[in-house]
Amino acid sequence: MNYHISDKLPKFEQFAILHEASGLIKSKKGSYTKEQLFQAAKNSWYHISIYDNDKLIAFGRMISDGIYQALICDVMVDPDYQKQGLGKQIIEELVTKCKTSGIQSIQLFSAKGKKQFYHKLGFEERELDAPGMSLTI
Repeated sequence: MNYHISDKLPKFEQFAILHEASGLIKSKKGSYTKEQLFQAAKNSWYHISIYDNDKLIAFGRMISDGIYQALICDVMVDPDYQKQGLGKQIIEELVTKCKTSGIQSIQLFSAKGKKQFYHKLGFEERELDAPGMSLTI
């Protein structure tokens, strides 16, 4: 396996193919084009990509103020490459970036069915009397 990691943004075509293959695009609230989702990735504070030769097989990104808060977004792994530790590797790379930047608070919204995956990596659910909340408009 010839996997390599990059903190450079992948090409639009690669990003769009992975977004579609991973099923992440279907879980988005609202209707966004692939171009808009790519622009969101471009606007991120940090992103990490894993490639098998030239094929993008895993991706994750964060938005942050660069000081004390970060939000992990859009962690996706090509279904043909799941169960190989690539999602874990993406999260570890994102957390390492936070540690080296002094960020101590990392948030994320988990896709349905992925809660245990994040628990294994040390993430905890918010307290019941301090829930995470969202507003969809």
